[in-house]
Amino acid sequence: MSAISAASVKALRDKTGAGMMDCKKALGECVGDEEKAVAWLREKGLSKAQKRAGRATSEGVIGSYIHSNGKIGVLVEIKCETDFVARSERFLDFAKNVAMQIAAVNPVCLAPEDVPAEMLAKEKEIFKHQAMEEGKPEAIAEKIVEGRIKKFYKEICLLEQPFIKDDKVSIKDLLNELVGVLGENVQIGRFTRMALGEEA
Repeated sequence: MSAISAASVKALRDKTGAGMMDCKKALGECVGDEEKAVAWLREKGLSKAQKRAGRATSEGVIGSYIHSNGKIGVLVEIKCETDFVARSERFLDFAKNVAMQIAAVNPVCLAPEDVPAEMLAKEKEIFKHQAMEEGKPEAIAEKIVEGRIKKFYKEICLLEQPFIKDDKVSIKDLLNELVGVLGENVQIGRFTRMALGEEA
């Protein structure tokens, strides 16, 4: 295998924000393929995120975004373990991106488990009715409902939504990547979106 060049390590680092050694290792594991190395680092971030999930998050920031027309505003709580990380550029960037995401896509809740039970039941009923109207057998209709519910989660749950700046990654992927890079438990807490003239 050819040696990994410093330039390719730097390019991967610029793209992902991961440490130099992690980037070098990722490129080594993926035989210099940058796309595969990005995916490898993302998976590494996910396993780090799972290990750190139980740690207390008592620091953080309130991220904000006001749309250029001044008619949409967002506040979002992003939590971490230390004040040092809360002040880092990468963390603040993430807070800003999440606030922009909420302004643009207006999620109902953070994760699938937060979807109100009556809303979920109503959607399932609608999807099942649609599938039956299409003449699908009961067993197939159930599978169709399952698929449509996953799509529904991507529309209304912040963590499941494709990122507005790169729809190949979800907000959950970005969060896990951030945990991998910063080495701390990071969580998205409460958020609120206001649009001028809309009922609360």
